Parts: sequence; C-alpha cells; structure tokens
Amino acid sequence: MFFTPAFAQTAGAPGAGSAIAQFVPLILIFAIMYFLLIRPQQKKAKEHRAMVEALRRGDQVVTAGGIVGKVIKVQEDGMVEVEIAEGVKVKVMKHTIGTVLNKTEPASA
Repeated sequence: MFFTPAFAQTAGAPGAGSAIAQFVPLILIFAIMYFLLIRPQQKKAKEHRAMVEALRRGDQVVTAGGIVGKVIKVQEDGMVEVEIAEGVKVKVMKHTIGTVLNKTEPASA
C-alpha cells in the first residue's frame, strides 16, 4: 500500500491582460448604450429646450396634453399664455409645449 502523495499544481497567477479582458465586454455594453440611448435622448432634449426658448407671440403650438392653440403672451417665469378658442386663454408651462405647428416670422425692421 504505497500511496504517492498528490501534489497540487501551482496555478499561474492571472496576468494583467486577463483582468482587462474581463472588463472589455462591460465597456462595450456601456459604449453601445451611450450611442444608442443616452446620446440621442440628450440631443432630443437639447432641441426641445431650444424650441421652447424660441417661442414667440403668434406661434401655433400643441401642448403635451394635445391642446392646440396660439401663443398670446410669453412670460419670463416659464409660463406661456395660449388662446385655445375665441376668448379662451389658458396659461401653460413652457416645457409642456410638445411641438410648434406654425412659426411666426420675425418682424423685419
């Protein structure tokens, strides 16, 4: 009954290359998410912010609730007065304006 002692082989220390290789898929997933989701959303938000800042009296707009009206007054506190029918005016927040249907041309001097 002779047993030979079993010696465990020493495992090679993980190299620096394998540690980086483990993070490559994570980095690629983040890059794909950035270019497909985050960047277009930021671009859309920037365009909406520019559209809201360019609102003028006479623009025909659609609110986020689907109400179509004409801008009567643009106030500095983030409010817009919109006429939705003859003599019916409502105040809405600027950021709730969804789209501008008809832009008025600036008055030429």
